[in-house]
Amino acid sequence: MKFEAVTIKDIAKALGLSTSTVSRALRDSYEISPETKKLVLAYAEKISYRPNPIALSLKEKRSRSIGIIVCEIANSFFSQIINGIESIAYNNDYNVIIAQSHESYDREVINVQYLASRSIDGLLVSVSSETQDLKHLKNLHDRGFPIVFFDRIVDEMDTHKVIVDNFKGAYDATEHLIKSGYQHIANIAGSEYLSITKERINGYQQALADNHMPLNPSYVQYCLHGGMVYEEVENSLNQLLKLKKKPDAILGCADKLTTNCLRYFKKRKIKVPDDIALVGFSNLDLTDLLSPSLTVVRQPAFEMGQIATDLLIQLIESKRPVKDFEKRVLPPQLFIRESSVKQK
Repeated sequence: MKFEAVTIKDIAKALGLSTSTVSRALRDSYEISPETKKLVLAYAEKISYRPNPIALSLKEKRSRSIGIIVCEIANSFFSQIINGIESIAYNNDYNVIIAQSHESYDREVINVQYLASRSIDGLLVSVSSETQDLKHLKNLHDRGFPIVFFDRIVDEMDTHKVIVDNFKGAYDATEHLIKSGYQHIANIAGSEYLSITKERINGYQQALADNHMPLNPSYVQYCLHGGMVYEEVENSLNQLLKLKKKPDAILGCADKLTTNCLRYFKKRKIKVPDDIALVGFSNLDLTDLLSPSLTVVRQPAFEMGQIATDLLIQLIESKRPVKDFEKRVLPPQLFIRESSVKQK
């Protein structure tokens, strides 16, 4: 049987009132007597009546909903961001609609088109690892549609952006490995197209330069899908371990890159940190429980989601066009554990 939502007409018919009287009563209009309002509200509660959001959005020209596009909800970093987004959205009476790109540009385009067609009020976006062409986002932005970027941002569009200090995160992790005595530090990074990859590679390279260590281009490996495809990580590690001078430490520049490095090492019985040290960007809550416990750069994901949502709601509710935009940069934290400490 097809579900049919209860309407104002149903309430009016049941109570022997006109639809306009019921509508005004539900809106708490001064034109309706307190007795009638009480009658209508009691019956509406009894039958679990809820206003039709589509009808409301047409009337108010707002849906009180925002869209979110991330690569993957299962990623702990993005799930924590979404929790931050929801905490602010719901406190401000906004609903959220979440879409996943799975690191696919085509899916991202479809998601943007779908969400825009649902009359959302604004969009929070972390672009996919394949995204280079921004037409699907620029077309909306140029028409005044509120968009805020977080984590993976694009410089070509002038709007609010919220990121972590990726340069500092990678710099601190690399310098920690250097000061721990490692001489040949490799970097397994995500897509070359992403802002976070460029910033983390720059931090890694600067730490090497500041500590008078040579940069070996062969030590930098890129994985287009950021660890979502295990074979990409496997191929990168195979390339590194074939080198004449094998790396003695690896910096994994994303959550799934790091965990897939561990998976690779376990399969091949490579011991961490005895055979090779590992530091990774990771927001997994269990990294301290692994054996060995994992040294990680942790990002303030929940806070990032909160700030991005605050900025988006400001754009949505602004009475005038916003011309001054912010780029918020949040500090990461380095947690040093067993995976990067040389055994004495």
